[in-house]
Amino acid sequence: MINHTPGEREIEMVSDFERKIDVEIERTRIRITVFHGEDEEVVKLNLEEAEELAEKLGQAIEDYSQRKQIRID
Repeated sequence: MINHTPGEREIEMVSDFERKIDVEIERTRIRITVFHGEDEEVVKLNLEEAEELAEKLGQAIEDYSQRKQIRID
């Protein structure tokens, strides 16, 4: 779900196992909040850190997909 509000964007991801991830744009940071059960973890990243995280996450997802295909074959 993507909600657009003035000056702020929020991306919400919900998985099947009681975990929710919110990504919000603050004034000078990208705020990532991971909710799991009654707990939550908040990480605030500057643009450079967020870009690095996106790159590493993309590579990890690609590697995971390739490994999954190898195990199936």
